[in-house]
Amino acid sequence: MRKHRRLRTLVVDGTAWHWTVRQRVLPAYEDCRLSLSFFTEGYRAGTGRRLTLVFAPGDRRIVSNDYFEAGAVIRLPDHEYLNLHAPGTARRLLDAAAPALDRHPAVRDVEVDGWPYFDRVVDGRPEAGAQASPASASR
Repeated sequence: MRKHRRLRTLVVDGTAWHWTVRQRVLPAYEDCRLSLSFFTEGYRAGTGRRLTLVFAPGDRRIVSNDYFEAGAVIRLPDHEYLNLHAPGTARRLLDAAAPALDRHPAVRDVEVDGWPYFDRVVDGRPEAGAQASPASASR
């Protein structure tokens, strides 16, 4: 069985990004979330940064719970699909969303809605409507 919470690494332009996918499954589907988090070396020591893309279910937006494979995010009606556990998907989403860190240089934890980046990756659309907000402090 795959360990869905394992820590993986991508190296982009000489920078090592560790990444993980977290799934929150609750009885009320609208409260379910999938989060794809990237963080740099030193994050746990207080010197790095974290970027989290949050995918919540919504109008024409589906996140996996018990009915789809873990890590699946799906857009309707065209049934476009990404699996957040796939390294290629993670890399494309990191490339699309990393500029959010530049917009908030003093914020250590940046959390963004993942759906605009889904659209950008799948459709090649320019970034639109992606709002970043500071996340809570690390545990």
